[in-house]
Amino acid sequence: MPLDDGDDAPTVRAPNQDGDEIALEFDEPTVLYFYPCDDTPSCTIEANQFQREYDTYRDAGVDVYGVSTDDIDSHRSFCEAKGLEFDLLADPDGEIAAAFDVDVQGGAAARTTFVLADGEVQAVYERVDPNGHARDVLQDALEDGLVTLPE
Repeated sequence: MPLDDGDDAPTVRAPNQDGDEIALEFDEPTVLYFYPCDDTPSCTIEANQFQREYDTYRDAGVDVYGVSTDDIDSHRSFCEAKGLEFDLLADPDGEIAAAFDVDVQGGAAARTTFVLADGEVQAVYERVDPNGHARDVLQDALEDGLVTLPE
């Protein structure tokens, strides 16, 4: 069972699609979404929708990161093919998934999204339907007062 609301967020480090080491402490509002595999139909829908909402997330002060067990090269190809502007973190050994208690079966992480801020888990979404998910997470964060949009 994944980490839950109110749990401390683990500090994680992983390379992004460019091979740059990213260290996350989750002090600022962050969406960290785990997905099974680059360039599959459902994962593409989810990534494209996070990209579509990306400017609104940024306007609200929210960082967005995708995580899968795919490697850097796979992430780079996926980002280039889909025009993704946010970082995808490579977790081939499942270390980030393990830190968040996200199930990994057959080498693929379960589709799970975390909203994090102030070093804690603020919300968890399990068994996510990729279609509309990016908009739902943003709307929930706004309604819960976790973030606000500038006027």
